[in-house]
Amino acid sequence: MFINRLFHRNTTSFPTRIYKRYKTTTTYDYPANQYNRVERIILVRHGQSEGNTDESTYVSTADWRIKLTDKGKHQAEIAGKTIAKLLTDEKAKTFFYVSPYMRTRQTLKGIMSQIPKEKIYGIREEPRIAEQQFGNFQNVQQIQTCKQERKIFGRFFYRFPNGEAGFDVYNRVTSFISTMMRDSQQLRAENIDMENFNHVIVTHGLTLRLFLMRWFQYSVDEFEESFNPENGSVVILERKTNPVTGLQWYELKQESREALRLPEYENQERFRIQNDLTILDEEPV
Repeated sequence: MFINRLFHRNTTSFPTRIYKRYKTTTTYDYPANQYNRVERIILVRHGQSEGNTDESTYVSTADWRIKLTDKGKHQAEIAGKTIAKLLTDEKAKTFFYVSPYMRTRQTLKGIMSQIPKEKIYGIREEPRIAEQQFGNFQNVQQIQTCKQERKIFGRFFYRFPNGEAGFDVYNRVTSFISTMMRDSQQLRAENIDMENFNHVIVTHGLTLRLFLMRWFQYSVDEFEESFNPENGSVVILERKTNPVTGLQWYELKQESREALRLPEYENQERFRIQNDLTILDEEPV
């Protein structure tokens, strides 16, 4: 099983393999397999839920138990078909991380129904990619008032009573990314073909955007100007490789970036500041 391989590695042979590989990298044009990243990181927002169509659902049903609508289940299957088209190579594999919420679990079910079993390397439930916490059973009027307040205060730092701020979700997503990278390191140590390996993360709209904010180092202002993807949306980060140095990185597909209203890499605030310090004095939008 994947879990056994992932968490019960041979701790004696692993450092030796890495040491030997470091000793031989001088014969390569660029570093060997220990630096290879997965082919894609695929983010999926859950399909339409009962809470998306009727906010009063949150009054009597715990947020994490809310289910998909029939439309949401169909959206999940469409997402599965989209992902399946990316796995046409006979060596292609995918590993799923899923939020423990019912709506994300049901979305994963719809996705997996469209993907051949031999393409699925493993699955893990991951609480750190769960929805932002809004408190327990919710008072609809109070939440609506809070959401209006949040528009003025800002989504990133606004904290719901008895719940989380976007900042809190950002911190747990940061921790999750570190785990995902360690998982990739272990896969490489086990000689898994990373050229055709994919990570799929089934999560929630705000969590998805905060994952991208952390990964691409978007500023708080840039996050505030972005939008959640539609229910059932598939957001793809594609691996790129410098053929000379072997350096690898990810790029967000243009259609995903535009749908989320995120800036192009070259136009990110962190680069523009270097040529225009007045940006640091600008009031947040």
